[in-house]
Amino acid sequence: MPASAARRPLEVVPTATVGAEVRGVDLAQAGAAQIEAIKQAWYRHDVLVFRNQRLTDDHLLAFSRHFGALDPPPNQGAGRKSPPGYPDVYVVSNVRDASGEPIGALGDGEARWHTDMSYAPLPPDASMLYSLEIPPAGGDTCFAGMKAALAKLPRALAARVAKLDIKHDGTYDSGGTLRKGLSASDDPRNSPGTPHPAMIEHPESGARALYLGRRRNAYVIGLPLEDSERLLDELWTYVETSVYRHRWALGDLVLWDNRTTMHRRDAFDPSARRVMHRTQIKGSGAPRRAAL
Repeated sequence: MPASAARRPLEVVPTATVGAEVRGVDLAQAGAAQIEAIKQAWYRHDVLVFRNQRLTDDHLLAFSRHFGALDPPPNQGAGRKSPPGYPDVYVVSNVRDASGEPIGALGDGEARWHTDMSYAPLPPDASMLYSLEIPPAGGDTCFAGMKAALAKLPRALAARVAKLDIKHDGTYDSGGTLRKGLSASDDPRNSPGTPHPAMIEHPESGARALYLGRRRNAYVIGLPLEDSERLLDELWTYVETSVYRHRWALGDLVLWDNRTTMHRRDAFDPSARRVMHRTQIKGSGAPRRAAL
């Protein structure tokens, strides 16, 4: 790529819901001004889509480091975590090697709505997913805008939520598989996890968002279990207020803000191959409670 291309202004095209497509950049050689423009677009749109990229794992890691220190892959229930020599790259795949061992995690089933590693005290700020092999159909990834979800809450409900903490469960991954080293539990009051404010403020943009994590084993701290379940069920009716569905093509990279979005994945044909490489950016701080 010519040096001038690394300084070329970007085109940011918002979707009709949450997120935007960024055009005119080669992420393998992006210049400093382009990286800064990407960051500003990300703070505004929460999800960024980059098409037609040609990235090695080294390129993926170099681009990821512009957003902060890298987080190691999460504790998944099955499958190897990383390609050889790249411990900070997380493989998401249903493919098995010659011995029958999965080369990655999360298989081919549905992955339910979740926020990455929100069960940890310092959840990652961001995640990126890059497509290497995709099935002919299925496997779409959907992103829910949690700023829009919060804005949709009735005022009385928002006032109540602003004071509450929700415990985010760490027992199961987003595919419903028990994490390694943990015991099965469906008691949200006693399962492992971390409480976080239900309404948070983005540290860069100042935007407020509903912060739910995932539904299974979630618990509103201090409430009787029945009241917690009732409130969470009500809050989750607002999750799909603003949703972007990403239909993958080869060479797509999607960057999302883990603080202001949730995501899920459609199932796909188990006989089809899907190989994605993902990175995570360490949390710059615990989720910050927002004022109403």
